[in-house]
Amino acid sequence: MAKLFSPDEPIAPDNKMPTPPLLAIRNVSNAYVSRSHGLFGKKEIKPVLHHVNLCIAEGEIFGLVGESGCGKTTLARCVMGLIEYEGEIFIDGQQECRDMSRVARNLPLTRNLPLTRNIPLTRKAQMVFQDPGASLNPAKKIGWLMEEPLVIHQLGEPEERDRRVDEMLIRVGLDPSYKTRRVHELSGGQKQRVCIGRSLILEPRLLIADEAISSLDVSVGAQILNLFRELHESLGLGILFISHNMDAVEYLCDRIVVMKQGICEESLMI
Repeated sequence: MAKLFSPDEPIAPDNKMPTPPLLAIRNVSNAYVSRSHGLFGKKEIKPVLHHVNLCIAEGEIFGLVGESGCGKTTLARCVMGLIEYEGEIFIDGQQECRDMSRVARNLPLTRNLPLTRNIPLTRKAQMVFQDPGASLNPAKKIGWLMEEPLVIHQLGEPEERDRRVDEMLIRVGLDPSYKTRRVHELSGGQKQRVCIGRSLILEPRLLIADEAISSLDVSVGAQILNLFRELHESLGLGILFISHNMDAVEYLCDRIVVMKQGICEESLMI
């Protein structure tokens, strides 16, 4: 039977002390600036997240559910350092830095703010997005797409990177021969497997899956859910699984938080 829990406290295995959190979200808020009447209209600050607090333990599958527009994806993007926010986010004890003070002071956001996130931290958390087709460059072959994160982070020699691509394709249920294919040759489920493998090739501690099955049909979505479970068991991954599908979240996750209008309203342990 499900029971309530506090989402901002790490869980503890039976008869053990609580483990340090893999992901700690502390008092995180987010807002964006809009104009009411076109380019020269009055600026308005519209809140999205309201003082969110969450902790995810190492190796835990944590579900975040809610209706479209409630702030789930915004929270994921804050964790990944893609947008600014107020509050604190720690990944494996290391702080992610973004500051929404410009919005709080009613100052315009700029696109050339300094990138404060360091490269090692980007390897600890990776994200799988909703639309696998939009996440992959159609001009490149699958092998190139899989190897790109290793090249960016300057990991391994060409032969080693090629071997790691082969191993990851096998791990996500694809044959290494897929390296020579292009995105348009793959089904939706195969594209999502490539996206998952591409995210895992850097060996992150935390994987964020943002509506990762919502664009797939039911049977393929079930296969991807099972893949997440297999990867969790074999790699010891912590997973933040974001969805509006309560059945999928209950099947996969250890704990669930329900978000509504940027606030975590209900917390359940399965």
